[in-house]
Amino acid sequence: VGLRSLRFLILHSNLLTSVPSGLAHLPLLARLDLRDNQLRDVPPELLDAPFARLQGNPLGKALPASHSAPETPVTHEMPRLFLNSDLDSFLVTPQGCLVTLACGVRLRFPAGATADPVNIHYRLRLPEPRLVPLGPHDALLSAVLELRPHGVAFQQEVDLWLLFVPPRARRCREVVVRTLSGDSWSDLETHLEEEAPKRLWAHCQVPHFSWFLVVSRPVSNTCLVPPEGTLLCSSGHPGVKVTFPPGATDEPRRVRMQVVHMAGRELRALLEEPGAAASPLLCLSQRGTASFLQPVTVQLPLPPGVTGLSLDRTCLHLLYWAPPAAAWDDITAQAALEITHLYARFRVTHFSWYWLWHTTRSCVQGLARKAWERLRLHQVNLIALQRRRDPEQVLLQCLPRRKVDATLQRLLDRYRGPEPSDTVEMFEGEKFFAAFEKGIDVDADRPDCVEGRICFVFYSHLKNLKEVYVTTALDRRAQAVRGQVSFYRGAVSEEVPEEAAAARQRKGADSLWMATLPIKLPRLRGSQGPERGRGASLSLAPLNLGDAETGFLTQSNLLNVAGRLGTDWPAVALHLGMPYRELQRVQHEFRDDLDGQIRCMLFSWAERQAGQPGAVGLLVRALEQSDRLDIAEEVRAILELGRRKYKDSIQRASLAPRDLAPPKPSASQSPESAQA
Repeated sequence: VGLRSLRFLILHSNLLTSVPSGLAHLPLLARLDLRDNQLRDVPPELLDAPFARLQGNPLGKALPASHSAPETPVTHEMPRLFLNSDLDSFLVTPQGCLVTLACGVRLRFPAGATADPVNIHYRLRLPEPRLVPLGPHDALLSAVLELRPHGVAFQQEVDLWLLFVPPRARRCREVVVRTLSGDSWSDLETHLEEEAPKRLWAHCQVPHFSWFLVVSRPVSNTCLVPPEGTLLCSSGHPGVKVTFPPGATDEPRRVRMQVVHMAGRELRALLEEPGAAASPLLCLSQRGTASFLQPVTVQLPLPPGVTGLSLDRTCLHLLYWAPPAAAWDDITAQAALEITHLYARFRVTHFSWYWLWHTTRSCVQGLARKAWERLRLHQVNLIALQRRRDPEQVLLQCLPRRKVDATLQRLLDRYRGPEPSDTVEMFEGEKFFAAFEKGIDVDADRPDCVEGRICFVFYSHLKNLKEVYVTTALDRRAQAVRGQVSFYRGAVSEEVPEEAAAARQRKGADSLWMATLPIKLPRLRGSQGPERGRGASLSLAPLNLGDAETGFLTQSNLLNVAGRLGTDWPAVALHLGMPYRELQRVQHEFRDDLDGQIRCMLFSWAERQAGQPGAVGLLVRALEQSDRLDIAEEVRAILELGRRKYKDSIQRASLAPRDLAPPKPSASQSPESAQA
């Protein structure tokens, strides 16, 4: 009796696997919220009930098969390999093996996967647009893993686990592993495994090796359309359906559906219209470009707040976009819209993007393009902070707006600087760079530095952070140097305005300038020279660790490493082999100067290692063993730049063939990436 008086039942995010059908017959129930549960099947009475909210459930999906955890071997006899950072290859025999790579990747080769021993090479690369094919609404969650030899087919599928950054938005989205197969990118069936809070693995099975990365995308529903016809429903938005009649195709054809939601407040702000609303954005795609033989019926829910009884049809617009067109088209007059109380149905013969708008505006094509771009934009702030103990060390970072306050609170005990920039909007995978101006320059040869400008690629879930050392040609003994760092969109151009004010005066939407933040190098007092506080007090001769073929670490590079170690330096020192008594001596001698302790330790070790083989590898291993993978990756990048310059110099001197440089992957982007 009590349930018959029930009006609202909120059960979202409760891991529900089933619900009773009697809920559909409660006479006063006005809202049943079952979003983001584990419902794979619901009673038919609830599937189309107007008061039921079912988004975020895996409706219609079969239960995933159980998979072994990445750390659990299937057989006790299978060998286990643990590779450190010095090794970039391993041998796989027909016996199979379990492999853990230093970069946070796990592989399982089952027995019989290879008939003969195969040497596998791997490389983890920082993401860049040519290696990261993203659709318009995709987000990158990991670095790019390359496994070679490419294209070698295994007799049994190999299990691959990749660590990734947990996505912030999970509603109506899914995480998949994307790989390059031949000349096109495809998504693999992926299962998520949680080893610890915020430590997630993406597990997939691969038949051959290529490039791999983890992305978050809108929930995708696919089906194979037979000549007899079928029905395709969205698991994220149950009201979105596509009906294929008999005879729509003469042979089975695979189609895919993705649905993207747009918040109503964003659309109303864009149109400056309180009553504006839009349906979910629907993307339909298929293999091949052939049209269907019979019209296919598409069903979209009416925009929120709009019903068939109160609808003014002159305010309803069906918008269509077909890449690579630049604008959306209003096809309301061409499409015969069938309106029910809650849905709009129309027929199409080929697939693309569809959107249903309710607005009093008569011309909405240009506004639709702006709204679609806003769906893909991220609001960020740019910061530039100088280390309190060493103002020549500058931290540059691009942060999502909601993370700025927490990040600054964590950094301001070690850094200081101006307020963050005003909010700017950036696309996933957009290039930008930082240029130091007004007499300040970058003080190190870095792989991400082009003509003194630091290059970035924005990925919303990854750390867009870099620390650089700056210098100046001006005399700091006379006065402080007041410079600035400016951020510009796009790749590094040939000409960057000397002052940000010149870029500020540009008008129009295509302005490259985003923000300018002040940088101040304080005046040097007394006999303090430009290098005081950065190792000059140690009176060391110029150092070069390594060799030309494997790459050098210069004194400037070591200063950069020293400036980032912080309180982790004792652990690094012990892993470098420094005796504990020597460590205590350094701590006592520089007891009031943390930076002095770090530099004394690192440069004393570097002096002893000068000319010794393997010194750079020892430093990288010590950083990794001390959980400073960020610095270890930067050292590897510096070494890679040195090796590249060495090979280029050999080629210019005609001492080596032109094909000595590493091959570049011919990764063709997917159609969705081209749309972005």
